[in-house]
Amino acid sequence: MKKMLALLALCSTIASVSAETVGDVSTTFKLLSPNDKVVVDVFDDPEVEGVACYLSHAKTGGYKGALGLAEDTSDASVACRQVGPIAFKGKIDKQDEVFNARSSFLFKHVRVVRMVDVKRNTLVYLVYSDKIIDGSPKNSVTAVPVPAAQPIPLK
Repeated sequence: MKKMLALLALCSTIASVSAETVGDVSTTFKLLSPNDKVVVDVFDDPEVEGVACYLSHAKTGGYKGALGLAEDTSDASVACRQVGPIAFKGKIDKQDEVFNARSSFLFKHVRVVRMVDVKRNTLVYLVYSDKIIDGSPKNSVTAVPVPAAQPIPLK
């Protein structure tokens, strides 16, 4: 029962992280339905103030895309930057999922995982796509150094 409540709490934390769309560009033209696009979203790290991540990802258009039934490709890139003073809201895990978004009607997600490089006092962010049966090796990584005088508080 405790594990189920912990999982529910984790899911609600992840779900509370929402991205804002910065912009998009069309990659194909479709006459009567939405174009395929590359979308750029931004989200703040939920546990680290002063860090924002910019995520670019493919968005399938067409009729299936308009109805939310299309499966987006696994192409994604992430760039996280310090946008203000870094402050930790508490102790963080050495590795933790900080964002996920659905990229198909069922079973496929784009995920961003934060990892801590203790030796270099750096936050590392990895974006990848997973699928229940067959994930993709396509990924992108970025890093945000934390000032040496401010050690990262690990759980």
